[in-house]
Amino acid sequence: MTAPAPPLSREFVAALDWWRAAGVDIDFVDDVTDWLAKPEVEAAPEGSSEAKRPQKSDGTSPKTDAGDLQKTLGPKGDLLDEDAPSDLAAFQEWWLNAPGLDPIGPRGRVPPRGEMGAKLMVLVLAPEDGDKEQLLSGPQGRLLANMLAAMGFAAQEVYYASALTRPTPMADTAAIAHEGMAEVLALHIKLAAPEQVLALGSNIPPLLGHAAAQDAPRSEKNNHTSASDNNPSEPLTKLLVSESLESLMASPRLKARFWRRWIEWSANR
Repeated sequence: MTAPAPPLSREFVAALDWWRAAGVDIDFVDDVTDWLAKPEVEAAPEGSSEAKRPQKSDGTSPKTDAGDLQKTLGPKGDLLDEDAPSDLAAFQEWWLNAPGLDPIGPRGRVPPRGEMGAKLMVLVLAPEDGDKEQLLSGPQGRLLANMLAAMGFAAQEVYYASALTRPTPMADTAAIAHEGMAEVLALHIKLAAPEQVLALGSNIPPLLGHAAAQDAPRSEKNNHTSASDNNPSEPLTKLLVSESLESLMASPRLKARFWRRWIEWSANR
């Protein structure tokens, strides 16, 4: 009498046990797999807007247009109404008390400091941690004070401001600008009327209306203009964007780079 054949499952188990006993417990294939390859982009139907849009080599669009940004961020915000401040003192008071400038509300906001018409306005993205009554009162402020002294500015010649009312980790400045803070910052700069602006923070440019921070050392050619000016083509002030104080504190190389850029920029202003 012939013995019945073992079930297929037992044959599989026996084969796996044999390979384990031989010291092989990983599956190998001969074909090479590119794990870092970008996924193929499905072709858009011919004649559609996506088909007409130019594509980069990786299949993505080279630039997001205003329509796409509007769809992503929603309706444009407006934080300035008919009661918007018309002078610097009123703005500083409004900055501390106006609702809607941040999700928390007026409590704990840090005010700007300085006088109208300063030789230099130093703009940071947000107050540093621990700021309460005075903007830049901690380690970043001490670094800035040393920098300004080396740059030849007395403390009373500088206006200190932040683009946001309070420390905001991982701030999405494009979205915040779209919510209306770009217009608030433009009004702040207009009312402070400094001779020039030094913006310290590579993520500040969306709030200034600039697409990206300047990387090459050069004189700033695109003067910042307030959106509320009667003559929008009239330049408001000269602007230099550089790394944040936090980044400068962490990297001597960035400090040296900033100093070279400042020397070249200030020589051309």
